[in-house]
Amino acid sequence: MLTETETFITEDIDYLHHGDRALKLRLYRPVGDGPFPMVVDLHGGAWCKNDLSACGPRDEALAEAGFAAASLDFRHAGDGYPTSLIDINYAIRWLKAHAGELRLDPDRFGISGQSSGGHLAMLGAMRPNDSRYALIALEPGVSEVDASVRCVGMSWPVINPLSRYRNVLRLRQDANPPDWIGDIPECHDLYWVTDDNMIDGNPVSALESGEAVETPPAIWIQGRPDPVHDYLDVESELGINEPERFAQRYREAGGEIEVLYIEQAERASRASFDPLAAFFRKYLA
Repeated sequence: MLTETETFITEDIDYLHHGDRALKLRLYRPVGDGPFPMVVDLHGGAWCKNDLSACGPRDEALAEAGFAAASLDFRHAGDGYPTSLIDINYAIRWLKAHAGELRLDPDRFGISGQSSGGHLAMLGAMRPNDSRYALIALEPGVSEVDASVRCVGMSWPVINPLSRYRNVLRLRQDANPPDWIGDIPECHDLYWVTDDNMIDGNPVSALESGEAVETPPAIWIQGRPDPVHDYLDVESELGINEPERFAQRYREAGGEIEVLYIEQAERASRASFDPLAAFFRKYLA
């Protein structure tokens, strides 16, 4: 299906099949010949909920700013880690391999994500050539490409699955636990299953263990107050909240990252979309 506005065209495309199950991406592309810089965008939902439609407002803003954007459906929930990363890695390679026909520039790819999607965006960017994530080969006859990206835009990511899980379990033991906890622990249990998986698929653990990872330029846009994503891991020796902890470790590993705080009530608006577009303009121009 293809739809068009005055500034961009939207098209749904099947990019991968798992048996009879088709995975779609929704491509937002500015009107014109291109080739356009590309942002692959990942929805949130505690690794268990939502679909590509959740990225719509952000991707429309990116398309209006001159970027192509592709929101993805990917395996999650009971499919478990690392299936999401396998599908995302494949999608980036598939889009690069088909860049000519889609009017994309394969040399100007970035990645974005919100909440758990922000976690997946950063993890995939750090490990573009991990053999577990690059498990599915492209179809024969297309160009050999990898899943590397030039930059990463994160919107309030769950950057540390294990610390978030332990944090909400502790809070649930309070006499009056906060309502926002909801089913977060159950979503972690369903997708991650074990603490070991939450350590393996953890950008913070990768940095703090000294793993050799890619560190492309990044931005973390964080609403405040937001106890779901901006909290202190009491087990960390740094004594700072997770956004600043990750930023410190990322810089220590040689990466460049900005942490931008905005009002929580405005985060699903131009208050977060415009800085994200400006970031991608800087690194994908």
